[in-house]
Amino acid sequence: MEKTEGRCLSILTYMELLQAAQDKKQHSYIKDFILGLGFVVLPLSENVGHRASIYIEEYSLNSGLRAGDAIIAATAVENNMMLVTGNAKHFKPIKDLKTIIFRP
Repeated sequence: MEKTEGRCLSILTYMELLQAAQDKKQHSYIKDFILGLGFVVLPLSENVGHRASIYIEEYSLNSGLRAGDAIIAATAVENNMMLVTGNAKHFKPIKDLKTIIFRP
C-alpha cells in the first residue's frame, strides 16, 4: 500500500462535488477551490475497485453501505489515508478504515 501525502480526494468525491453544482459558474468555482487548496484527485484503480467490491459483499446488507461510499472508503484504505466524513454511519463497520468525523 502506497502512502499518499497531502490533500487528496477520491475521484468519486470530486464527481459528487461537481454534481452538486447548479450551473457552469459553480462548476468552475468548485474546480478552482479544489485546485487552489492543492488537492490531488485520486483515480479509481484496480485495487480500489477490488477492495470496494469486497466492502459491498461484507457490509452492504448489514450497514447499508452503498457502492459510492465503498469506493471512497477503498480509496482511503488503498492510499493509507484517513477518511474525513460527516457520514459515520455507513463507514463505521469497515475495520481497516481510519476516519475523522467532520461536523460543519
